[in-house]
Amino acid sequence: MFTGPIKRVLTALCLAGALAAPASGEERPNILLVILDDIGFTDLGAYGSEISTPHMDALAARGAQFTNFHVAPTCAPTRAMLLTGADSHRTGIPTLEHMVIPEYQGQFGHEGELNTAVATIAEHLQAAGYQAFITGKWHLGRSPTALPAARGFDRSFILDSSGADNWEHRTYLPHYTHAEWWEDFEPVHELPDNFYSSEFLTDRLIAYIDDRDVNRPFLAVLSLQANHIPLQAPREFTERYAGRYDEGWDVLREERRSAAIARGLVPESTQLAEQPPGLRDWEGLSRREREFAIASREVAAGMLEAADHHVGRLLDWLEAQGQLENTLVIVLSDNGPEYNHPTDNRAFAMWLAVQGYSRNPENLGEQGTYAFIGPEWATASASPLSLFKFHAGEGGVRVPLIVAGPGVETLGLVSGFSFVTDIAPTLLDMAGARPLVGREPITGRSLMPVLSGQSDTVYGPDDAVGLEMSGMSALWRGDWKLARSMPPFGDEQWRLFNLATDPGEAHDLAGSEPEILASMMEAYAAYEARVGVIPVPEGFNAAERIAALGWKAFLDQHGLMLAGIGLLFVMLLGGGLILLTRQR
Repeated sequence: MFTGPIKRVLTALCLAGALAAPASGEERPNILLVILDDIGFTDLGAYGSEISTPHMDALAARGAQFTNFHVAPTCAPTRAMLLTGADSHRTGIPTLEHMVIPEYQGQFGHEGELNTAVATIAEHLQAAGYQAFITGKWHLGRSPTALPAARGFDRSFILDSSGADNWEHRTYLPHYTHAEWWEDFEPVHELPDNFYSSEFLTDRLIAYIDDRDVNRPFLAVLSLQANHIPLQAPREFTERYAGRYDEGWDVLREERRSAAIARGLVPESTQLAEQPPGLRDWEGLSRREREFAIASREVAAGMLEAADHHVGRLLDWLEAQGQLENTLVIVLSDNGPEYNHPTDNRAFAMWLAVQGYSRNPENLGEQGTYAFIGPEWATASASPLSLFKFHAGEGGVRVPLIVAGPGVETLGLVSGFSFVTDIAPTLLDMAGARPLVGREPITGRSLMPVLSGQSDTVYGPDDAVGLEMSGMSALWRGDWKLARSMPPFGDEQWRLFNLATDPGEAHDLAGSEPEILASMMEAYAAYEARVGVIPVPEGFNAAERIAALGWKAFLDQHGLMLAGIGLLFVMLLGGGLILLTRQR
């Protein structure tokens, strides 16, 4: 007879099976999946933020608000796992395309796009009679086999770049020659004159849903660019935060920690970890630096509030159509807050200048401007957690998850561990659909037992869940976490934390708990072997690789122009010297 943790897990699995198929004659739910970009653990109002996000907060109030949900440290691997339920190393996208090691490219699991071994949620649901639509960031490939139109989506308007300008058809990095916008199987070369990403993507998704077969349920994915760099937002949203951030990032980081404790998101014992070396001191900033930092944070707040506004428009439209009551809504972020301070890289700073982007605080966030928050504000967005995007600290991988709608009890806070691969099997269960046979198996676990109020968690204390991305590594088991972060803000050292008492990862227990450390290391090695992780080479530095690719891209695009300017300068200097000599 099973007892204790084993019995609890078996009970949860049995409940998932019992709940998977809707009762005879029961209407299958529509599904709305909202993916936010680079949103920190405490960036939403329901998670303790000062930013106004009333529509997403209302979903949390009537459904389940997860406080221990985890994703990959960056966008593409998270999105691959989210849509397939499989580990990123089985999907073809184990890391960001700019961080792929050339020698690994093309090997199974490193195809550089969503491979055909895995099936997406849309493909599974399509076989069950659903129709599917997606607008916004895709970032999983644009080949004839990787575009959404080839992966179960009936209609799609997507961006297959890591980001893009929010006001116009324009890339945001020198690594891209243009923004990769696609509709279905065709590239999009022009966007409307009044384009703003969150507004347009919401409108296009509404149009797709409105044109659906009303006799079939639908999956709709709204994948917003908010809050990916460049941070841009209409002034009407940004100006609401004027003066709110004048006291700086340290004050905001502590405010967010206190709010998270007060709301019960983390235990009262939660402390802030020491800041990594290299972060700037607020008091040491020049007046110009401080003005830009404050304005950038105001734009970030305005951009997120604007996103919430447009999510609210979509929810209101569904309600007006009589569809909201039967629509399951899921809101999550793809990773923690973006830390990059792009102008620290000279190639990027030169590229911004050539592109004509302004960083004037007076109109920051509007068309033609380029804002970013940098690592200091990122630590506040992730507070009280440690580090941020591109790192294995909780601040990079623990993000908001809200679920509300049919089949979901009003649960409030859900503190049990969950992982991004759990979303796909959950949605299939809610839809009464079965996974396609002959494809890479789904490894996540359905959260239906939790959402229905039947169980607190679908993971037992001995269940291990691993993660790896370009050397950024983690393993969760029970209350314990093993983690390794790489440069620029990691030191490649393995650390051990008890997240039950220390979610801020302020106290490394690797030295005082050698047996637990050894056991966790063994479990991590087993994870790597199981999913086919190819370790990064010794000395690999993802930040340096991205910077080097930026220089190469910049010189490829503008090298001749720079050479011409240099030649003209030499000629003018030479002519001036000759003239000066003759005058003498």
